[in-house]
This record gives sequence, structure tokens and C-alpha cells, in this order.
Amino acid sequence: MVRRRFLSLTLAPLAGSAQTAPRAQLAGCRMISARARHNAYTDLLHFRNRWFCVFREGMSAASRDGAVRVLSSSDGEVWIPSALLALPDADLREPKLSATPEGRLLVNAMATYGDHSRRTMVWLSPDGRDWTQPEAAGEPGFILYRPSWTMGRGYAMGHSAGRATALRLYTTTDGVRYSVHSPEIPVPGEPTEASLLFLPDGTACALLRREGEAPTAQFGRSRSPYRGWTWSGLTKTVAGPNLIRLPDERVLAAARLVDDTVRTSLCWIDPHEGAMAEFFALPSSGDTGYPGLAYHGGLLWVSYYSSHEGQAMIYVARLKLPPAAGRGKPAGRLTFGG
Repeated sequence: MVRRRFLSLTLAPLAGSAQTAPRAQLAGCRMISARARHNAYTDLLHFRNRWFCVFREGMSAASRDGAVRVLSSSDGEVWIPSALLALPDADLREPKLSATPEGRLLVNAMATYGDHSRRTMVWLSPDGRDWTQPEAAGEPGFILYRPSWTMGRGYAMGHSAGRATALRLYTTTDGVRYSVHSPEIPVPGEPTEASLLFLPDGTACALLRREGEAPTAQFGRSRSPYRGWTWSGLTKTVAGPNLIRLPDERVLAAARLVDDTVRTSLCWIDPHEGAMAEFFALPSSGDTGYPGLAYHGGLLWVSYYSSHEGQAMIYVARLKLPPAAGRGKPAGRLTFGG
């Protein structure tokens, strides 16, 4: 059983900002695991009245011994080990959680082998304790990112496992068997990780990480059947992007942001304009990022990892968000929690 302390936190507004405008408030931030020497790459899901958090455990960020730890909790405070997913000949990285239409937990992760080849592997579970044997998903040479589900079907962006020059869209009905939906999605630069979100009108949105000479993020939109995409350039460099739509229909993004500093931050997304505005920096620095997102009980829940306390450890934060200031114009300026 893991019971961790809350961080001592203060909220410091930027100098010169108005004092009357509502801002996001950090309700708590709990370190939930430091079991391994290096703990990273999280995701979070509230499933059948329990919380589940997945992440990689390893000797270091670059070690070849990565395994996927699954923790569960009834209240988000006391976390217990639920499973350890491992392959004897592969390093497992960047696990993602979702729930299939049949009501099973799905974990997908990137397996890196000794010959440097990579493949997406998936596991299914009815309860987070008993898991199926791992199965390869998608195509060799392409890594599937987090699947997003709509109308009984899952979609996931896949990027090249080698040089990041190709982006494809895959679809599935069970989370295991994927088919190519769009074999080539043109996008400027070198695309890698892309998180998907579906709006109520059926529009698909994507927040895309890029590498190479133009590493700033791109925001993509597509109408059904999701074969043609339009992209808007963003000004920020992201890693481990994630998207969530709130009950009031605002769209929120979380990612590791990199400029003069490195931090895990929350941003408002205007899906119609393709614009992103950072509004809250979580307690984080150094080796950090890859957040999971969930909205439950009137609060935004965020899992992430950070080395700001020395070791790379897993945290779960809870935030009370400011009310919407108008459709597409969320309130709030950048706030630091730390």
C-alpha cells in the first residue's frame, strides 16, 4: 500500500496580472510512486469506480529493463500495486490507458528490442489485475499512440519507429486488431506523438509533437471520415501531448513544454482557431512530462512524472479549474504551482 505526502504548494501569479480574474487552483499534488530508480511516462483513467495509473519503471531513462507498472486506488490517495506488465526481451515505454467499448481496460506500450526494432504491444483486462498475454498491434515500423474512442470505434495516430517522417491513422474495434485508415497524413516537419480527441459534432482534433529543425507543435483537425487533415502551427514545443474535453465543452491540453525552462503544463486549446495558451505549470522540472488526464468530481486529475525532487517520480495532481469566460475564450493566465 502506498500512502504519500502532499507537496507544500503556493500559487504565484505572474507579476502585473489582474488579481480579480479567476485562476486554476491546485487542490493537491501527491507523489504516488518512487519504487524504481526511474519512474516515467504516465497515464490515468477512472474505470468502474477505481483509479488506474500506468507508468514505466526502469533503472534509468535509457535502460533496457523498462516494465509497465499498474497502480489502482479507490480514492486517488492510497495507491496499491495492481499488476506489472513486462517482456523479458524488450524495454516497454510510454504506456497508455483506455477503456474499450466492451468495458475492458486496454494498455498499449512501445516495446524496444535489442536490435533497436520497435513494436506496439497491447494488454486487456476486466479489472486491472488479470491481464491477457501481450499481443502486437498495428504494423511493424509504426508506433501507435494513445487510442481515442468514438461511436464504438477506436482511432490512433501512428508514427514511424525510425526517422520521424511518416504519420498514419489506424482504427480498431477491440483495441488489438488495427487496420490502416489513412496510410499517409501530410504534415509539415517530422511528426511523432499525436493525441486525438473527438468533439460532439464528430470533428477529430490532434495535438502533434514534432522533431527536427521545426520542433514546435501542430494542431490538426479533420471531419469524418478523417482522411483529410488541416494543420495549424503552434508556438510551443511539446512532448507527451494529451487532450481532454471538459463537461462545459472546453478543450484542455497537457504536455511537457520546453523553452527556457522544462515543465509539465496545462494549456487551453481553441479547437476552432487552432490556438494554444498555457495557463498552469505543475510542480515539475528537469526530467518530466507525459501526463494523463481525467475529469472527475468537479476536478481535473493529472498524472505525470518529474525529477524536481531529485529522483524521477510519479505524481497525481488535482485542480479546480476557473469557469469558462465564454465559448472558445477560457479564463486564466499562467499560474505556477510549486
